Amino acid sequence: MNQKAKFYIEKLDLKPHPEGGYYKEIYRSAESIIIPDYTLNRKKQRNFSTSIYFLLEGNDKSHFHKLTSDEIWHFYDGSDIKIILLDELGNLTEVILGKEAHCFQYTIKKNLWFAAELIDKKSFALIGCTVSPGFEFEDFELADRNYLLSLFPQHEKIIKKFTRNN
Repeated sequence: MNQKAKFYIEKLDLKPHPEGGYYKEIYRSAESIIIPDYTLNRKKQRNFSTSIYFLLEGNDKSHFHKLTSDEIWHFYDGSDIKIILLDELGNLTEVILGKEAHCFQYTIKKNLWFAAELIDKKSFALIGCTVSPGFEFEDFELADRNYLLSLFPQHEKIIKKFTRNN
């Protein structure tokens, strides 16, 4: 393991994240808001905002997933990161986040499938993720490989790379 990544994992008390990599929640606003949940035809309460530290190391991947809120990624240290975005029409976009790319913040819109990996596999990346309205795991959907392949067969190679075997 990269020594600086190991330092951050220990110092920041990061834990494995279900999508890949490591994380720790560092902020959850005290105030909350009621928002619609269109999938269940109800309303739900969410904190105004939440944020986490998130770290990828070596060959770690953030596997395809989506959220029901916008998420802002903030670059802090390490290698640049490639973020792969897949919209509901099958349009694939890549964004490079980091110091070499001179892009230190990027907003991922709600309901977009997205994944990420390091540009330099011998390194790591420490970022922050801010979600508003605030994150709850029930608003997180990890992609099912077969489902994504059925929707977007034209992206088979990238879907297989950024999903786990079912």
